[in-house]
Amino acid sequence: MPKRLRMTRRFPVAMTNDAYRRLHRFAAEAEITPDEALCFLFEHFNSVTNAENLTARLRLFKAELEARKA
Repeated sequence: MPKRLRMTRRFPVAMTNDAYRRLHRFAAEAEITPDEALCFLFEHFNSVTNAENLTARLRLFKAELEARKA
């Protein structure tokens, strides 16, 4: 029996327009809501990410972070 999807936690999220559009595009392509898309991505984080790519992308993101905040 599959585990029931209960949305029991809520938190305010701020994201860039690009991230927001990408989340909604992913949700639409998967035919699920953006909330369900976030649940899926975080519940299956290790299996949907490549550890090497994640590390490299995170390093680039952190290097650009101050410039993006301005």
